[in-house]
Amino acid sequence: MSRVGKKPVKIKGIQVTYDNHLLKVKGKLGELTAKIHPNMKLEINNDELVVARPDDTKQNKSLHGMTRAIIQNMITGVTTGYSKSLEIVGVGYKAEAKGNGVLFSLGYSHPIFFVPPDGIKIEIPQPTQIKISGYDKELVGMVAAKIRSLRKPEPYKGKGIKYTNETIIRKAGKTAGK
Repeated sequence: MSRVGKKPVKIKGIQVTYDNHLLKVKGKLGELTAKIHPNMKLEINNDELVVARPDDTKQNKSLHGMTRAIIQNMITGVTTGYSKSLEIVGVGYKAEAKGNGVLFSLGYSHPIFFVPPDGIKIEIPQPTQIKISGYDKELVGMVAAKIRSLRKPEPYKGKGIKYTNETIIRKAGKTAGK
């Protein structure tokens, strides 16, 4: 039995509906839907949701824990939400809020204007810090990765956009002449 899959998910204070392999979770921050694999069975009892699998085939074992983790992430998202922090490192590199998007100056010949998708909130407490928050864990991660890809950190000076807790492994530059 999957260790993750057999743990029940607490759904107190959340509206959960499941029919025709479509799970809808509605909380104070928003509403998420997910298509559940037909092999997985969901049982809603009082304030708990339990994921069950029909047999011990390899596919069902792998789906069991993953399905439960996806449901837990949905519930956490609509109750507390998710956030990621990014840092901009480099002389003259900065970000500023403009209307509904963010304007990045990253050392290119042109500034980059980034418009976040619906459900994502981008805050800029300082010109070199970015905080991305939302209720969909997958979408928050994708937006953070997209912003990081605008100027990935390089290994020699560490310039670029990096996650706050990310460490850049530095390389030694060329050595001086003989």
